[in-house]
Amino acid sequence: MMVKVWDPKASQGDNGPFLVRHHYKLLLFFMALAAFVAFAPAPEGLSTEAQRVIGVFTLCVCLWVTGLIPLQITSILAIILLPLLNIMSSAQAFSLFGNQAVFFILGAFILSAALIDCGLSTRLTCKALDRFSASPRMLRDAILFIGAFASFWMSEHAVAAMLFPIVLNMVRAMGLKPMESRFGQSFFFALAWGCIIGGIATYLGGARNPLAAGILFAERGIEISFMRLLSASFPIVVVMLIAAWAILRWCFPAEPVDMEKAHAELKREIDQIGPLSSREVRVGLVGLATILAWIFAFKLVGLANIALLSVAALFMMRLVRWSEIEANVNWGIILMYGGAIALGSALHTTGASTWIVENSIGQYNLTPFQLILILGVLSLLLTEFISNAAVVSVMMPVGLGLADTMGLSLEAVTLAIALPSGLSYVLPMGTPATAIAYSAGYIKRTTFIGYGLIMNTLSLIAFVLVTWLYWPLIGLK
Repeated sequence: MMVKVWDPKASQGDNGPFLVRHHYKLLLFFMALAAFVAFAPAPEGLSTEAQRVIGVFTLCVCLWVTGLIPLQITSILAIILLPLLNIMSSAQAFSLFGNQAVFFILGAFILSAALIDCGLSTRLTCKALDRFSASPRMLRDAILFIGAFASFWMSEHAVAAMLFPIVLNMVRAMGLKPMESRFGQSFFFALAWGCIIGGIATYLGGARNPLAAGILFAERGIEISFMRLLSASFPIVVVMLIAAWAILRWCFPAEPVDMEKAHAELKREIDQIGPLSSREVRVGLVGLATILAWIFAFKLVGLANIALLSVAALFMMRLVRWSEIEANVNWGIILMYGGAIALGSALHTTGASTWIVENSIGQYNLTPFQLILILGVLSLLLTEFISNAAVVSVMMPVGLGLADTMGLSLEAVTLAIALPSGLSYVLPMGTPATAIAYSAGYIKRTTFIGYGLIMNTLSLIAFVLVTWLYWPLIGLK
């Protein structure tokens, strides 16, 4: 099964007629703006190296926000410009591609691809849906919660792609009409919302958490453990799943449907997978052992080493073929990571991030909680318009600069940026999970946006409450 998922914000051709029509003009403008920032007379207290890296950062932010060129190419551009402008040596810049976060997410992607390719994840999903399909509403609830739980352990994009054909076929079998049946619409909301909410819980749900943690480790040598991340994110996940369940229950009432046809569709999916194979069992055991090692042995071995050992085990046990992995892993994210981590490191080592903070947010007498809140709100708003990996790349240097000047917890700053950046519900182009759900043709754009705004508002409230009441109890403040 192919798990490569289209990212609506990954290429310039998907950014609308204006950007396509004015591509070269905007590119020249952004380059001129970056050159002005980098080479204009330096403000007081800003070194030459720091000014130049701010110029590079300005160019990358403009390109990340507009998507004028792919995110990965922007990151490569950052890697090239850092030594060309004498900000750091070529050896330093390229060595940051070896950051452990890069190899951790690579290992996690390969493991996720193996779980889906062998059919185990699809089998477990269909079995669980069949188990909790006594009524139409229970079936919809199962899609929400199973999608969320699966996104704890696999990329939310891959989970959405895996669930989509199953949900679509069931909705069609029940006779729910596109654009007319509100109950039919709710199944695709459940699909998207479950994957999005569950995707922030661990390092495996998406690229943003490993990227934020990788930048923190590269710049400060601090590693956020698997359980530390889960303990910080879990209350937000629980609150948002309850909120999503309540919205689906109250706003999308059940309609009379033929559940026998839905059961028949699930049985067809299960029969198509065939009997449980030894390959599925062995891949499942490797996956389980990996997760247990991340929880209990990360200090001894390290998250990245565990991930790579698991990948090696998959190949040594002949459970995967390289051709399968090559086709199903998003290799471009490695380029995105390397460039973002290198740029963040340059901003820190030259003092540029500290200067930016001191001359912006640092001028105001804000409490640590207010600063954490500002970072979370900005990340949540930005992620509706640009890639969540780009949000992390833009916000982390500023956030770590805040931590330096305001005495904030580095872990709290990192999580306040990473977690909200994954909660994108409003626009179909916001994340592949929403794009996949919207592509079914059951939901009008205005309906999608309206309920997405409600979920965004509730996510903001949940983030505020959890950071205010719960995070201080676990030492995040």
